[in-house]
Amino acid sequence: MQRVRLSSQQAPVHKLGDSQMTLSPKFRLAVIQSSLLNPSPQLEASLRAEPFIPGLPDDVALNCLLRLPVESHAACRAVCKRWHLLLGNKERFFTRRKELGFKDPWLFVFAFHKCTGKIQWQVLDLTHYCWHTIPAMPCKDKVCPHGFRCVSIPREGTLFVCGGMVSDVDCPLDLVLKYEMQKNRWTVMNKMITARSFFASGVIGGMIYVAGGSSADLFELDSAEVLDPVKGNWRTIASMGTNMASYDAAVLDGKLLVTEGWLWPFFVSPRGQVYDPSTDNWESMAVGLREGWTGSSVVVYEHLFVVSELERMKLKVYDPSTDSWETIEGPPLPEQICKPFAVNACDCRVYVVGRNLHVAVGHITRLSTSEKKWSFSVQWQVVDAPDNFSDLTPSSSQLASAKKVRPKFKTKPESPAARRRGEMAAITVAIIAIAGVVLGWIAIEMACKPCLEKGREAIDQSLNPDYDPDADADTDIRAPLYPHHPAAAPSPSPSDPAV
Repeated sequence: MQRVRLSSQQAPVHKLGDSQMTLSPKFRLAVIQSSLLNPSPQLEASLRAEPFIPGLPDDVALNCLLRLPVESHAACRAVCKRWHLLLGNKERFFTRRKELGFKDPWLFVFAFHKCTGKIQWQVLDLTHYCWHTIPAMPCKDKVCPHGFRCVSIPREGTLFVCGGMVSDVDCPLDLVLKYEMQKNRWTVMNKMITARSFFASGVIGGMIYVAGGSSADLFELDSAEVLDPVKGNWRTIASMGTNMASYDAAVLDGKLLVTEGWLWPFFVSPRGQVYDPSTDNWESMAVGLREGWTGSSVVVYEHLFVVSELERMKLKVYDPSTDSWETIEGPPLPEQICKPFAVNACDCRVYVVGRNLHVAVGHITRLSTSEKKWSFSVQWQVVDAPDNFSDLTPSSSQLASAKKVRPKFKTKPESPAARRRGEMAAITVAIIAIAGVVLGWIAIEMACKPCLEKGREAIDQSLNPDYDPDADADTDIRAPLYPHHPAAAPSPSPSDPAV
């Protein structure tokens, strides 16, 4: 066996990360991308020396880049390092949008594949009418999409998914998930007190209310609870007094309206309950309201509208003064929109998502009548979905926008004495201001009175047809019209000495 002698003077071994290490182009690109996704302060400072868009100030260029649709980020971030730094990280992108006060609404559609049942979220940018996705929701694979209840707090840019049901064992869930647009991520919240599915939900005053639904033994529930999104705590509220699952729910005039909808074979009138959080009390829903609630509801102009699944799928509105529903003017829902629906509203627009995720946008116009009563009309516009959405069915839709929220500063309450001093100071300032205005007006009158009188006299003379300007002359001396004209020179008098 031949021995090999090793020299003590060996070449240094470079560990991964040494500056003298030479990387292939593939790995060099990966290092550059990772450094841009998690930049150091030194890198950010060096990149600020390069403009976003040459020839434009950075604030103007940033305002333009923050309006780019999300679907174009993958292509745009390859332009330069600063664009990659802004568009390569959605959390950074949405943070800058919120800082600058962007509040463009997005329509979040909770959908599932009609063959595999796999759930997913698709997002429609309502400004550019383009679609993009968000990270997958962390939950079990085999779930019933219709068992979940989704709510949103639009001004905060947050989305909540509660409850649900495991499809293979019909077991309800107490799951609560929160999605934040600014951070583009899901967070697991504290679980509900009671596991439930097919229940009612709504947001009142920033608090999330859930009621009723199906329990673990498939019996209907009458319990209700509320979540404080800031503290993350659930607490129970008054029970509904009747066990029922929810077909639809809405928030109107600060109250939660819950209806179970019509059930086959339609022999029994549907039940409905109304919850008032100010009194923590439930009461029965009006007969006309619950019997005419035959579709998915939205609230526009402080009125309850329903996209009916029966009356040729027309939009109708509830009149609380007569406890009746009226079909509003305008065409029915476009034929491209097929059941099942997912409905939501923003300002005066209604968004109806149908099968294959085609979206109908209804613009509601409010008209006044002679009876001091509002009437409404609607016009529809269809936003066609991409071809790869042909197997998707909507289960819920929510609206959210990353809007800038101004901080509220807390101040100490004033004492009664300080409040009185402030009121007296305001009254004194008002009296001094009024006195200054009066004295100023008197001074102007005194200073301008002669001029005003002469002006009035001149106007009266100009309006008098018999007025002769030469008749009022006090002297015969006249100023020449043309001082330098030869005829204007005075003739010498005989007494003048000869030149």
